[in-house]
Amino acid sequence: MSTRARPAATRPAAAPQPAAAYHLPGDRQSAAQARKALRQDLQIWGVEGELADSAELLLSELVTNAVQAQASASPEIGVRFAWSDGRLRLEVRDASDEPPVMNDAKEDEECGRGLVLVDALASGWGVDRDDTGKTVWAELAVCDASAPCRAPALRSP
Repeated sequence: MSTRARPAATRPAAAPQPAAAYHLPGDRQSAAQARKALRQDLQIWGVEGELADSAELLLSELVTNAVQAQASASPEIGVRFAWSDGRLRLEVRDASDEPPVMNDAKEDEECGRGLVLVDALASGWGVDRDDTGKTVWAELAVCDASAPCRAPALRSP
């Protein structure tokens, strides 16, 4: 008498969540390169308008802070953008172990407002540290309580 194995219950595969990661030189041009990469990925994901503009501004501030923080610690920084659960997450990794500081910049100072801006625009932000540096992240919520959250439809390039 032979016995047949029962097929395992299967769940439908979850739709892939859009994400992209890049390594950029740790210099002043990195902010512009990061913005360009983000804008291209957001266009592919079908994200535009105010959300794209806010994401670009947040990423620019995070990259600028990373470049300034690491000085000569590492020749490059890492950036990552990911869409998950109705949020766009922006991450910037550098080799510095110095935490970012939110300054009270004076009116005539050119620097020092980056994290104040991040705090005002992002739905959340923080720092994850490890043995080789830190990742500063910011998130933008893309839905509200009245609308279901879902990933953007991926467009064909």
